Amino acid sequence: MTISTRSLALAATSVAAIGLVVTYALTIGGGTDRFADCRATRIAGGAGAIGGPFTLTDETGRRVTDRDVLTGPSLVYFGYTYCPDVCPTDTVRNAEAADVLEEMGHEVTPVFISVDPRRDTPEVLKAWTDLIHPRMIGLTGTAEEIAAVAKTYKTFYKAPAAPTDEFYLVDHMTYTYLMLPEDGFVEFFDRGLAPEDLAARAACFIEAAK
Repeated sequence: MTISTRSLALAATSVAAIGLVVTYALTIGGGTDRFADCRATRIAGGAGAIGGPFTLTDETGRRVTDRDVLTGPSLVYFGYTYCPDVCPTDTVRNAEAADVLEEMGHEVTPVFISVDPRRDTPEVLKAWTDLIHPRMIGLTGTAEEIAAVAKTYKTFYKAPAAPTDEFYLVDHMTYTYLMLPEDGFVEFFDRGLAPEDLAARAACFIEAAK
């Protein structure tokens, strides 16, 4: 599965625009960060610059907030159900990582936030989440609500303003965010990680938070 050159260019532009500057740490450890030994990335402004309150609609049609959804360790991904390749691959990877984490003794919830609220109704999301993982939570909302939560998470997406057919594509970033209930955002993972590697890295944070 591949991401289009246009998607990569738009994602790269968005990273520069929102100031989500990421560098791989050359040395890990030290300082007062209790997650220092777990981190593989550094983020401009610190981890606290990402994430925050939201109000959306889940796959059952219920209005929920971040406090309702992020009650335990969660893997949050922004995508859309009509995505032909990237989103299914990434979402299944996250579901498999959640299963690996469960075998390690950690219950983690995969969360899927749609960046295509025009098509991703609660009913559509329910079919998607039920197929991929029994604990997966699907979230949608108005265009304004999705724009707000995307801004909070420093992520990027771009849908056509006036689609000419039902099979239009939505450009978007493909990071998965690890959220902990007491700490909020602690790390993100790119799509190149295998389920086992993502699980191992997530477990480090979960265990350090105890």
